Amino acid sequence: MSTSSDAQQTTDLNAQTVSGIAHLARLSLDETQSAEYAQSLNKILGMMESLKNINTDDVEPLKSPFDHPQPLRADVVSESNHRDEYQAVAPATEAGLYLVPRVIE
Repeated sequence: MSTSSDAQQTTDLNAQTVSGIAHLARLSLDETQSAEYAQSLNKILGMMESLKNINTDDVEPLKSPFDHPQPLRADVVSESNHRDEYQAVAPATEAGLYLVPRVIE
């Protein structure tokens, strides 16, 4: 089993790797930004590694972090239907739908 220092070495990102990823994502980063992002990403990856080491064997999954379910509002109509008014100004409609010119042929 690997130690956290071994895992950290395999996930270390350097400025060159970040620059390569930025190039693939079509992002423009200078050397300073690449180094800063590499440092930030390494911190995030380090935190993820420490989370992997937490023993959660006896912890039941939560449906919600709250003790009681979230209150839901009543599922009732709160506004009247204005579709006819909205579609009155549309250039073309049919059966309650807006008609638009064909884009792909």
